[in-house]
Amino acid sequence: MLFFSGGSAFRETAGELARRGEPMVHLVTPFDSGGSTAELRRVFAMPAVGDIRARILAIAPASAGVSVLNLRLPTGSAGEAFAALDALVARTHPLLRAVPSRWRRRVSGLLGEVREVLPPDFDPRWASVGNLVLTALYLEHGRSISRAAALFGRLVGARGMVRLVADANAHLCVRLKNGQTITGQHLFTGKTTPPIASPVKDLWITPSLYGETPLRVPLAPETGRLIRRAGLIVYPVGSFYSSVLANLLPEGTGGAIRRARCRKVFIPNAIADPESLGLSLKGQVEHILKYAPVTHVLVDDTWRGYPGGIPARWLRDMGIRLVRRGIMDAGGRLEGEAAADILIGLKQAEPEA
Repeated sequence: MLFFSGGSAFRETAGELARRGEPMVHLVTPFDSGGSTAELRRVFAMPAVGDIRARILAIAPASAGVSVLNLRLPTGSAGEAFAALDALVARTHPLLRAVPSRWRRRVSGLLGEVREVLPPDFDPRWASVGNLVLTALYLEHGRSISRAAALFGRLVGARGMVRLVADANAHLCVRLKNGQTITGQHLFTGKTTPPIASPVKDLWITPSLYGETPLRVPLAPETGRLIRRAGLIVYPVGSFYSSVLANLLPEGTGGAIRRARCRKVFIPNAIADPESLGLSLKGQVEHILKYAPVTHVLVDDTWRGYPGGIPARWLRDMGIRLVRRGIMDAGGRLEGEAAADILIGLKQAEPEA
């Protein structure tokens, strides 16, 4: 199975599939521009690593080591945060006591490497320890994010592969229907800033946070091979523009998906997505079809919260199969075990006429 999303909305299902030993590839975007990831990107001119870290840890067995890599440095002052980081480097942090000595030496060594190259103006507050370790691996291995992700996954025993859809130090830009242009994913997701006041009209990649010039970003060759070999392709729940659709922007992605001889399944959000203001379920499918094929749409027909309702007749006319199953919990969030059952079934089912 291959998934085009690193968002937290799919984390439970990803973890459930990992526990069942289902072979998986998760493709995430390099465009995150908020939080502690933004500070690392500013300092090292690198792709975003937050989504890689989050998804790898979601598909890794629970352990003391995973707890360390999920740790965030204190938020009170830079001094307090650096003190916590230095305790990890010196192997005196209490969380390290429960992890094997070899693992402890490796992680503290990587943190020490990145600590040595942090500039004086680096703000360590709320920095993710896992992001710092990934950054050290990235720098240690010739700024190869795919190599860094592979080593990070091996470090925690991840049950699946997580890769960036493109190795690019770039950003997202949107134009709203009211004419406003916003550069920077963190400014239009509605998570750390007020939600957008007008629907998104266009989405593209740009080279920096300080402009709007479109940038052509190629699909990584290794990623293209992974897509073409997939047994099931899924566009899961998550932030529609910045997580799902952004994954389809690199050149060559749509072609690789079309050449994959498997089902392509869209799982739409059943609860409000701030960046999808004014966008119906039908509109979401139309947007994906601009870039890549969709063969199935998986919905919970007991849930009445899909924006604009479920366009069953339109999907049938488009040749897209509607799969109706109980996949949402009482709050409209994807239920991991149920979703895993259905996705495995779709992957294993006989080809449809």
